[in-house]
Amino acid sequence: MGAKNHAIVMPDSDKEDTINALIGACFGSTGQRCMAISVAVMVGDSQKWIPELVEKTKKLSVGHGKDNADIAPLITKESKLRVESLIEKGGKEAKLLLDGRGVKVEGYPNGNFVGATVIDNVRPGMTVYDDEIFGPVMVIVRADTL
Repeated sequence: MGAKNHAIVMPDSDKEDTINALIGACFGSTGQRCMAISVAVMVGDSQKWIPELVEKTKKLSVGHGKDNADIAPLITKESKLRVESLIEKGGKEAKLLLDGRGVKVEGYPNGNFVGATVIDNVRPGMTVYDDEIFGPVMVIVRADTL
């Protein structure tokens, strides 16, 4: 799967725990860890949780890394440009629910900041599904059944 770690979300899982776990697993370490969840496969009625998932994700803070922010800077300027380029492609291929581009952190005008991003209705063959993003981006795949 090209370092794309998937979480399969079944409709009988505990909604609150699952949403919190997805957010932590996807956006912790700014998505820059090998075991970050980057694909949420929402099965059946769990798809109804997507609006709540996005609302909770919107509350994540972005900061310089020493301030206990939820999302710290990307490791390099090139990483930021790459992630933003993939978000742009994802918004054209699928549905961009939350766009983390353009984040500014006070005192760091040239920082490598990208906020939490959620892209819905993603399918294999789309760039954001096939390529490892290595940033704070969750892609959502919808499935009727397991």
